Amino acid sequence: MSQIEDPRLTALKEMRKLAESGGGAARIDRQHAKGRMTARERLAELLDTDSFHEVQPFTVAHPDEEDAILGDGVVTGYGTIDGRKVLVYAQDFTVYGGSVSLAHARKIVQVQEMALHNGFPIIGLLDSGGARIQEGVMSLQGYGEVFRHNALTSGVVPQISVILGPCAGGASYSPALTDFVVMTDKSSMMFITGPDVVKSVTGEEIDHEGLGGARVHASISGVAHFVGEDEAHALALVRQLLTYLPPNNVTAAPTVAPSDDPSRTASALDKLIPEAPNEPYDMYDVILAVMDRGSWFEVQASWAQNAIVGFARLNGRAIGVVAQQPLVLAGAIDIDASDKIARFVRFCDAFNLPLITLADSPGFLPGVGQEHSGIIRHGAKIIYAYVEATVPKISIVTRKGYGGAYIVMGSKSLGADVHLAWPTAEIAVMGPDGAVSVLNRRELAEAEDPEALRAELVARYREIHATPYYSARRGVLDNVIEPARTRPELIAALETLQEQTRSVPPKKHGLMPV
Repeated sequence: MSQIEDPRLTALKEMRKLAESGGGAARIDRQHAKGRMTARERLAELLDTDSFHEVQPFTVAHPDEEDAILGDGVVTGYGTIDGRKVLVYAQDFTVYGGSVSLAHARKIVQVQEMALHNGFPIIGLLDSGGARIQEGVMSLQGYGEVFRHNALTSGVVPQISVILGPCAGGASYSPALTDFVVMTDKSSMMFITGPDVVKSVTGEEIDHEGLGGARVHASISGVAHFVGEDEAHALALVRQLLTYLPPNNVTAAPTVAPSDDPSRTASALDKLIPEAPNEPYDMYDVILAVMDRGSWFEVQASWAQNAIVGFARLNGRAIGVVAQQPLVLAGAIDIDASDKIARFVRFCDAFNLPLITLADSPGFLPGVGQEHSGIIRHGAKIIYAYVEATVPKISIVTRKGYGGAYIVMGSKSLGADVHLAWPTAEIAVMGPDGAVSVLNRRELAEAEDPEALRAELVARYREIHATPYYSARRGVLDNVIEPARTRPELIAALETLQEQTRSVPPKKHGLMPV
């Protein structure tokens, strides 16, 4: 005997089908014609198969409007990535252009609160025309509530924003408040004011891509941390990123079964540092030789390339790596490198990721532009970040460690738990050439052959003062190690160190130089 389906169940199915249809077939086709997925297709690509559970699919901005589209332009809920729970929201450009109403914003706020209270990462997939103009100030109220929860959630659970279309005006501040921004090449954009407004105010002519495209934010502004070749690649980067991150700030850094020999040495490192002190070498050679094979995952690879930051694993344990790149500006620290390093150090500290610092510091980048733009203020951020960090901190000076630039790069005076150097390290107030010019000015001025005397004095200074053994004898270095043994030395130290609770005077919070 056939059973007649309960009409209430039939109505539910129809409602769900209507909610899942977004802005309708025509608008979905237009989205596909631009080479873009729909919001639900993006979530299916990001999350484990059949793991998504939706929250508030039937929400509308104004319940009394008969033609209101269910969901109000954003799909929210939770699912899993590699079996780990995450909260998600995906703006739907096929519904009102993904524009944000108060109801739309409060759907996002609900999953933000779920992430905050339950300790799971939150991922936002952004594709929106901005505030819904018809709502006036109520749309702005909604944005403000999202911003507030971005700030409240910061440092509690990882927040990741994926820009998959336009993100303009005040909307861009939400991803800017999150930990990582992923953009798609040639199909996503972020800016406060668009090209038309820029032209009317400043007279400058520029297109959307040149003003706020992915490559601009990845290489010039530093707003974007990763760039995907397309949407699928961008979402794959998010999945990969999450493998290095704990779900929240009270969980230890994730570990995987070790796939590389912890005792492995790298004899090539013994010959890596050139004899000429001004000849560059590639710090990536060090990173790839020392970390677990295949584990290096760089962050902000195209921006401030004189500094290198990223995630890796040592004997299966996730860590953060900070390094200087002698191939770019000789590794000197400038304003952008300062911001890049400080932000990454603070993220690793917030989420219990030990820090490995590979320092080759010739100094801060000189120049009127750097001084006038605040290199002092920006460089101080690195100091603040390292001092504030309580995670295990291990630093290695590979070659140059001069002046203040030596101090800021995770030195023992800033709280490094283990501070090492290679035999090629030169640690001093300044380089031998500069030191001799200051200390021996009169002798050089009176010498019959000043160049010969200078060469002799520089060699003597380097032998006596600019050597790791001078620092080691005074307890500033914990050890001088063979470069080839860097990997086993780091693993041994890391397995010994535990996160420390440092005693500080009671305070609401410190004032980081921003």
